[in-house]
Amino acid sequence: MTEPAAPAAATATSEEAPLHAVVLAGGLTFEREVSLSSGTQVVEELARVGVDAELRDADAELLPGLAAVPADAVFIALHGATGEDGALRAVLDLAGVPYVGSPAAACRLAWDKPAAKSVVRSAGLTTPDWVALPHSTFRELGAGAVLDLIVARLGLPLMVKPASGGSALGAQKVGRVEDLPAAMVSCFAYGDTVLVERFVDGVELAVSVVDLGEGPEALPAVEIAPESGVFDYTARYTPGLTEYHAPARVPGDVAARAADLAVRVHRALGLADLSRTDAIVDAGGEVHFLEVNVSPGLTETSMFPMAVEAAGHDLGDVLSRLLTRRARGSA
Repeated sequence: MTEPAAPAAATATSEEAPLHAVVLAGGLTFEREVSLSSGTQVVEELARVGVDAELRDADAELLPGLAAVPADAVFIALHGATGEDGALRAVLDLAGVPYVGSPAAACRLAWDKPAAKSVVRSAGLTTPDWVALPHSTFRELGAGAVLDLIVARLGLPLMVKPASGGSALGAQKVGRVEDLPAAMVSCFAYGDTVLVERFVDGVELAVSVVDLGEGPEALPAVEIAPESGVFDYTARYTPGLTEYHAPARVPGDVAARAADLAVRVHRALGLADLSRTDAIVDAGGEVHFLEVNVSPGLTETSMFPMAVEAAGHDLGDVLSRLLTRRARGSA
């Protein structure tokens, strides 16, 4: 597995003014609290390595504040639609504010899980078979008939989740036909379109990718071992319900394939700076793409920081280097 070289700290010298960064966190999505935790952690890590960073919410005061006191660069620690569907980044582009992360168009593509899966499959990568349908289809054609066709095509068990969104909100494994309608209703609480895909049993991995100036490179994969067998919202955020192993306890050739997949996903979707690809390794050692996150969690228990540590790097140094590159206008 290729790993980035240990970055040098982007601390200020006596001749240089310290980098002034704004960390965006919060928002009004279901993931607000997780985002605030990520943002707070980012500010603390940046302060530790000498970066002047302040935490701001994505609200009506943001643009006037950035105009009054411009930031050298912005770090987006917003999760959910606010930080990941590309809209906020498009506004920052309009305002001429540099930021760490993927451009607006790439975020829109990654945010739409079925569209991202289509692009990834077209790039020659493996992803579980799926169907994505809006609520109106079930209402107009009859839920029972449509669900019967889905089961006949994809089989059981199935993974049911909103077509966009993060933190596994609304995601459920369905092993019985009679449980499928309730799972669909749960998903529709988080969006108008549901993604139903064939469930792949295996080892779940989170593979983070960073670009510190030499192109995107994969950090060591983090193995996710939820007690329930499904890495849903409860398993993610309830202490003790999930074990993490960094690096993942998989053979070297599997780790290399997972790293290659994550970098290829990053490139195929046009992502930049950092991303986290979620994947499953089946019993035969094949790595299946599930989804990609353009604004990965950065709390003390998040998988991106685990991967940075497993690579032998310092999180504050990595974050400050990403910000410094954007502040200097690096592509």
